[in-house]
Amino acid sequence: MVDGFGSMAVESEENNTSNHEVPAANLQIFPPNNGGGGKGRGYQTLGGPSGEGDGPGQQPTSTWNGVFNISSYTQYFNVDTDVVLNRMISSINPVTGDFFSKIDSNPDLYGLIWISTTLIFVIAALGNCATYLMDKSSDSSTTWSFDVNYFNVAACTIYIYALAVPLAFYFLLQYYGSGASLTHFWCMWGYSLFIFIPTSCLLVIPLEFLRWIIIILVGGASGCFVALNLRSYIDGNELMVVFIAAFVLQMALALFIKVCFLEMT
Repeated sequence: MVDGFGSMAVESEENNTSNHEVPAANLQIFPPNNGGGGKGRGYQTLGGPSGEGDGPGQQPTSTWNGVFNISSYTQYFNVDTDVVLNRMISSINPVTGDFFSKIDSNPDLYGLIWISTTLIFVIAALGNCATYLMDKSSDSSTTWSFDVNYFNVAACTIYIYALAVPLAFYFLLQYYGSGASLTHFWCMWGYSLFIFIPTSCLLVIPLEFLRWIIIILVGGASGCFVALNLRSYIDGNELMVVFIAAFVLQMALALFIKVCFLEMT
């Protein structure tokens, strides 16, 4: 009897044990990580967010440290002379509209910096040359002095234009839902300024109507180059707004160079 009742009791316990569901284990780090680098995270499970994909002592790959690290930008200057020349030649052909496809795998900032800086020195030097020719044509005995303010105005204008205008269009196209790339925009706008370098030398010709024809043609070619290449990022009703804005800004830059630096009247 005792054995019978005893075996029945043991059986009952085994059944209860087998029917009891054990809650899933959730190991936690104690004490909560409320201080230091993990402020505000509270309890952390093992293998949780603090250790995702990073080994002990490793830091996240996308941090602000990369912004101030020069080595982060070396990829944007990894171009040789042939690549730069090919892109400059492409920039003076305004009707193809395929510049982004040429730089897609390797956009560079070398052209932006080098072309902008060269343009600054060219228009500043030619501006002084224009004032010298005007002074000598009006009175050969007058003394002429080099005006360094041309460099200040040229540097502020060209650098701000080359950096701020692509940035503004980048945010505009982001607003329209386009997957635009800021590096690609900086690259394209930098090369779009190349056409102003050789043609600026023609603006010292002492024929006013010819100078106006040259600067209008150059501004129109540069504007078409930028506007037509932007078509690959946007379409529909917004395309016309972006097209006109890009064209007008390039034309305005051309007129600014003509009026402020190479006006010989």
